[in-house]
Parts: sequence; structure tokens; C-alpha cells
Amino acid sequence: MQVLRLGTRGSKLALWQAEYVARELSSHLAGVEIKIVTIKTKGDKIMDVPLAQIGDKGLFTHEIENELLNGKIDMAVHSMKDLPSLLGEGLCLGAVLPRENPQDVLISTRHQSLAALPAGAVIGTSSLRRAAQLKKLRPDIKLVNMRGNVETRIRKMREQGLDGIILAYAGVKRLGYDKFISEIIAAQDILPAVGQGAVAIELRSDDQATSRLVQTINDYDTWLETTAERAFLARLEGGCQVPIACLARKEEEQVRINGLVASLDGSKMYKAATECGFDDVAASGRQLAEQLLAMGADKILDEIRLQGE
Repeated sequence: MQVLRLGTRGSKLALWQAEYVARELSSHLAGVEIKIVTIKTKGDKIMDVPLAQIGDKGLFTHEIENELLNGKIDMAVHSMKDLPSLLGEGLCLGAVLPRENPQDVLISTRHQSLAALPAGAVIGTSSLRRAAQLKKLRPDIKLVNMRGNVETRIRKMREQGLDGIILAYAGVKRLGYDKFISEIIAAQDILPAVGQGAVAIELRSDDQATSRLVQTINDYDTWLETTAERAFLARLEGGCQVPIACLARKEEEQVRINGLVASLDGSKMYKAATECGFDDVAASGRQLAEQLLAMGADKILDEIRLQGE
């Protein structure tokens, strides 16, 4: 029997995703055994520092990619939003699975929505993207840094007496914590991260045999959407150190792309949208990024990068 070694982080959500991929592959491929291999990444080892202060290039993927390049595993499974927009030499994106709802959610034991939060409410998040949009939406809210898995963040919220936390719907739903959701936040209020809600399979570029196998579970709609979003991000050369957001949605015969770049304090924010055909998603993602840069986003990005040097 052929064995395919699947590399993943060891968190509950990462293992859920790996098992999801393994089940899908097994259902499509007779006579193939999927072996899950857990690998610890830099992002798993440093839990007491905000993501933006660590440096995010490959934070949750680098060690797994090394194992892939060294032939220790045959494929890597990632949350798409953790995957750098430009992959390293010898690596490629092999497939993406059907996307979960990409929106963010408010989890609170006290309040039913962002609008219902009282003045001065304290919200936990580790994301600069979420923080900038929250500051724009509700400048009266106080934000505190919070990292950890879904269960850990809910526990910290209660222990610290916070008014709420903001998380991705996909992770909350996949781990069975959706009963704690107070509000699914509209994308026009908080635009999601690039690739949020999607599970990606990364391969060695020269491994055509495995590529043919994983193509059996590739979801075309999600592939279109995430291709547009990743092209947008690649042009801006951003990551979790910069408040950048993008959401592409396939609508009948076209794809609609919304993009955003914000200053860290949310005081400056540039938004734009475009529509394109299925053959133009990558080019349209790049063009949308160019539009935001021309509007003034280039100055925001330059300022943030100077602060980080």
C-alpha cells in the first residue's frame, strides 16, 4: 500500500485540518494510507510575544517546509492564512479544500455584538488587521494582546474579565466552540485575512505524482478566491506585521475582490473593490493592490516598515 506522509503543526486546529485532508484523500484514493506527522514551528514555541514583534515570514510554516524539502514528508497542510504569499524555491501550492465562512466573530459572555459593547470595553486580539479595523469602527474600545488556541483564549477572556475576543469563525466552528459566538462580524466592518477559512496543501514543485493525487480534492471556487487574495498580498509584500485584509468571493460568473490597507491605529484606511472573470483573478488581485497603493497605502506601508527596522 502506498503511504503519503502529511506534515502539520500539532495544535488542535492544525490536527483537525490534517485529519480533514486525510479523510478527503482516503475517500478519493483507494489503496493509499495517509500518515500524519506533527512538527513544531517557531510560532508554536514562542507564545508570550505578539505575532507582529516576532517577524512573521514562515512563522507557522518554515520548519514544516524544511521537512517537505528534505523529503521527510510528502505534503504539508496549513491554514491558508499562515502560508506566505510567495513560497520558497522548490515549493508550490497543490490544492485547497472547500472554504469555511471566512469572517471573524465576536465571542463574549456579556455582549451580543460589537455595536452593543459599552464605551471603554476591553477586547482581546493578537491581530494588527483586526485591531486597526476595530479602532476605526469603535475608537473607544481598549485592545489587549491575546494569543493561544481557541480554548486558551476563551479561558483567558474569562480569567481577565474581558468584554470579548475576536477570532476567525472557521477555527471556532471546526473545534466545536461555535456555541460561544455572540456575533458573526460583517466583512464590511472587519475584512478577513487573506486565505482565512481555507485549508492549503503544499507540495514539492517537482513531485508530480503527489500533485496528481491531491488534485482530486482541490476545490475550484476556493482556489479562485485564494489565488486572487494571495496575489493581492504578494504585491503589497505584507504579512501579519501590517494591517492588510482581502476577501474574494466567487459569484456566479465572476469573482468580486475587496481589499484594505490600514495604519496601525486605524486612523488611515484605504479600501477598494473590483470584479473579474475566472481567468483574471491573479492579475485583478495585483491590480487592486496597485489601486490601493496609488490611493496612499504605499505611505502607510513605508511608515510601518520603517518602524520595524
